[in-house]
Amino acid sequence: MRITIDLENDLISDVLSYTGETKKSPAVARVVEEFIKRQKAKEFGRMMMEGEFDYPSTAEEIQQLDR
Repeated sequence: MRITIDLENDLISDVLSYTGETKKSPAVARVVEEFIKRQKAKEFGRMMMEGEFDYPSTAEEIQQLDR
């Protein structure tokens, strides 16, 4: 999908520098993908901390099963 966005030159320079890309489109795409991955990981961590996943076994019980 193609979109048009307005970004400050300094921001684009930083994006190019941090990603190592030489072209703007791949650099911006890479930054957006990384942002989404981090947000998903953050959300997963929050869900884990809030106990949204209910596992019937303890970590120790699972480790014993792996032996």
